[in-house]
Amino acid sequence: MSIQTKTLSVRVKDKHAALLRQMAFEVNQVFNLANEITRAAYSNAGAFGPQVPKWLTAYDVQKQTAGLRKEKGYQIDSASIQEVIAVHGKARRQFKRSKLRWRISGGARRSLGWIPFKVGFAKWQNGQVKFAGRLFKVWDSYGLSACKFRAGSFSEDSRGRWYFNVAVDYEEQPTEGVSAVGIDLGLKDIATTSDGDKLAAGRFYRDLEPALGKAQRANKKRRVKAIHAKIKNRRKDTLHKFSTAMVKANAVIFVGDVSASKLIKTKMAKSVLDAGWSMLKTQLKYKAIARSVMFEVVNESYSTQACSCCGSISDNSPKRRAGLRIRDWTCCECGTAHDRDVNAAKNILAAGHCRLAVGIPAL
Repeated sequence: MSIQTKTLSVRVKDKHAALLRQMAFEVNQVFNLANEITRAAYSNAGAFGPQVPKWLTAYDVQKQTAGLRKEKGYQIDSASIQEVIAVHGKARRQFKRSKLRWRISGGARRSLGWIPFKVGFAKWQNGQVKFAGRLFKVWDSYGLSACKFRAGSFSEDSRGRWYFNVAVDYEEQPTEGVSAVGIDLGLKDIATTSDGDKLAAGRFYRDLEPALGKAQRANKKRRVKAIHAKIKNRRKDTLHKFSTAMVKANAVIFVGDVSASKLIKTKMAKSVLDAGWSMLKTQLKYKAIARSVMFEVVNESYSTQACSCCGSISDNSPKRRAGLRIRDWTCCECGTAHDRDVNAAKNILAAGHCRLAVGIPAL
């Protein structure tokens, strides 16, 4: 049993939306002020001498904005102001830019609301979340009274609903599974395991595409956002259930390295994005870490063509784009009948075992 950290997200009741929007406006003002300070320092450096750009750190900006909350009469606390500037500084370092995009508070292209907080500045009190001296009622589906809050944020979705997101510590039980499994990702079935289990393609977007198109043509913006949210929620729920089942039942998981970023440039783009391969691999990875499961992405080259029994690539195995129609085939070398995707998953499992056997060479 080990101590892990996870982020819980619960919905805030709608009666607090106006207050949260005001706080989000203040966050945007702080972010844009930090943007202006860092841009001006970088562009004005050397105006009276050699041009040497001055890169301000988050600490430099925090010193220049000391007392801002009292001066402006903001409702967010000083710790949140510091956290906004810290996030701004981290993003500048990541993208190596002196200025980021401005956060827009109004209009059609406005930024979704976001209010960060540090450890200790959000607490559970009387069945509510206390933040910045205010109490916020939430739909508590996790039993937050038993959790010790760490850092987190309030965030808004495209429909104007607000969520309280907070990191908490918890004790995670290691997996009880002892087996290894290979997973082949596809479009007819999102995932197929070497044991023969399949996660059928949910057609999350395809099934609601007619209703979405109808709402878009009628210019019903709220309806469009609601349909997009339903598509997203269905996909997340399906992939979460599958990934959780995998890490509970297995000690080792191997997944093929199919590239969604390359396939979205083809005619299969809509189906690839609808399948959510990247989301599934991300879920498998962090859940595997939490449950002490070994997770590896392995090279899946020729996994569809090679026979998982004898290893040969026969003349009648599925090849290239034309072979996508072949779902079942028989190896002419050893006579084994194969389901296309199950065979690929078995080859991915074998490739994973070979990688573990070889190990990582010493430097």
